[in-house]
Order: sequence, then structure tokens, then C-alpha cells
Amino acid sequence: MPFFLTPEQKQSTFWLALWLAVALLLYTLGSILSPFIASAILAYMLGGAVDRLNRRMPRLLAVSVVITAFFLAVLALVLIVVPVLRAEIPLLQAKIPAFFTKLDTMFSPWLAQYGINVKLDSAGLREILTQQVAASGSDVWTTILAKVRVGGSALLGWIATLTLVPVVLFYLLLDWHALLARIEGAIPRRYVGQVVGMARETDELLAQYLRGQLLVMIVLAVYYSAALALIGLDVALPVGVLTGLLGFVPYLGFGLGMLLALVAALLQFAGWSAVIWVAVIYTVGQLLESFILTPRLVGERIGLHPLAVIFALMAFGELFGFAGVLLALPASAVLMVGFRHVRSHYLRSSFYNA
Repeated sequence: MPFFLTPEQKQSTFWLALWLAVALLLYTLGSILSPFIASAILAYMLGGAVDRLNRRMPRLLAVSVVITAFFLAVLALVLIVVPVLRAEIPLLQAKIPAFFTKLDTMFSPWLAQYGINVKLDSAGLREILTQQVAASGSDVWTTILAKVRVGGSALLGWIATLTLVPVVLFYLLLDWHALLARIEGAIPRRYVGQVVGMARETDELLAQYLRGQLLVMIVLAVYYSAALALIGLDVALPVGVLTGLLGFVPYLGFGLGMLLALVAALLQFAGWSAVIWVAVIYTVGQLLESFILTPRLVGERIGLHPLAVIFALMAFGELFGFAGVLLALPASAVLMVGFRHVRSHYLRSSFYNA
């Protein structure tokens, strides 16, 4: 069959095979691409700020200012969480024995009715744990050592990523427009107009997504801070702000914020009513985010129906796990641009109009 290909078809086949080989290589190297992908996403998000500052100062200085401001903001977010944890953890440790004693008083009589005689206080739980460790000591140590090895490798990976991201981000922001020009220059000339047009549409949709997501984060931060303050929680402001700001990572802000709020409620109040109110507040907040804020403020801005937003989150989560949930809406925005062009081509085709 290759002998019957025209020279142009042979060239097209060669370059297509080469690009497929490059794509396969990138897929194979996927484990080391994380810092580069993360840096590219951050460079896209921060590029507008760099361009605006570049009108008033050299680009090198503009990049330095923007990167410094971004990491100071991340540091501020960390400094919001750490004092809360440092204040709550010692108090929690002091209240754990009383908590287990209360748990034993509530559940031990009920379990005894079914023939389960177990003490749920700290001494009883310590005895159960000791028996389990003694029964399978070698297995436990084998498991622990395996976890330590895996955890050590993961920790080294995270350290490498956190070290590389600022460096890669700096060079990407510094040479952003030159890199885009090189990518555009590599596109076959017959397709350059169409590809550049689709890229601009995608850029507009992603900008709408970022603005919509920012609105969601602000609304959630105000809601959680106000709701937690109404029940009298002392750490309502830092926990509420943290929950809202981490809302761009699906379920992370909700999970971490709810955990901190529940611990704070257990430490501050004697009864269970505050704990129940915290659970209600976060349940309502999650429903508000999933079914109203994200579909309306994000989905409508990128041209996706609320049902399409919910489906995208579930589908990408099923296919790619947590990373898929994180990138579901931006990826859907990109796919939406391609779908519009495919639909337009279909409506103009002889197959449709015949």
C-alpha cells in the first residue's frame, strides 16, 4: 500500500507517525511531567498579570513580582491553617480520653445487648490494639515498612515537584509569547488559521471559567465564614476562608474545612448540637456548590448546561480519578470548542444536506 501513496501522503504519514511517537513518549514519561504540567497551568493563569505589568516595567521584573506575589498568597493561606491546627491539636489530645469515655457510656450498653462486650474508652481501645498487634506482629511490621518505602518515594516526588515548579514557572512566564510563537510556527500552514482560531476560542472560555471559579470561591468563603460565626465558632473566619479558597480543588476544601470545623466544635462546645450544626452547614454548602454555584457561575460562563457540568465532573472523575475531577471543567471547555467546530462542519457537509 505505501508504494501507491503520493509524495505528499508519504510526508503526511511520516509526520503523523512522528507526532504519535512523541505523544507515546510523553505518556511513558507521565510520572515526571507533573511539575511541568502544573507550571504550564500556573503560567497560563498568571500570564495576564505579567503582561499588564510588562507595560510598565521589564518583563524579567514583572515575572519576578508576579511569582513572588503568588507564592506569598500561598504562604498566607498556609499561615491561616497552621495556627488553627497548632491551637486545636493539643486541645484535642487533652480531650480524647474524655471523648472516648463518653463514647463508651453511650454505646457499650447498646452493644452488650447483642453480646458484644467491649470497652470503648481509651484503655479498652489500647487493649484491643495491643492484642491485634501481638496476633499479627510480623505482618504489621511488613506492612509498615512497605508503607514507609512507598511514602518515602512519594515524599521525595513531592519535594522534587515543589522545587521544580517555581523554576519552570519562571522560565515559562519569561518566554511565554516566544513559546506560543514557536508552537504556532510548527502548525502546518494549511491549518494554522483554523487552529489559531480554535485556540483563541478556548482561551476565552478558560478565562470565563477562571472568573466563574473565582466567584464560586468568594461566595463559599463568605457563606462558610458567616454560617460558622452564627453558631458561635471561634475560628469561623479562618476555617470559612480556607474552605472557600480551596474550593477550586473539588472536595478538598469541603473535606479539610469540615474536619477543622468539627474538631473546633468538639473542643469549644460541651454538647453535640454544635457538631450537628457544623455538619448541616457543610452539607448545605456542598449542595449549594455542586448544584447551584458551579453549574450557574461556571457552567453557564463556559457554555455548558448544569447537567453537562455534573456529568463532566462524574465522567472525568471516573476516568482519571482526582486529577480528572480537578480538570473536568477546563477540559470540557476545550472539548466544547472542538465540538462546535465539528458540529459546524457536519451541518455544512453533503451528508447532512443531501
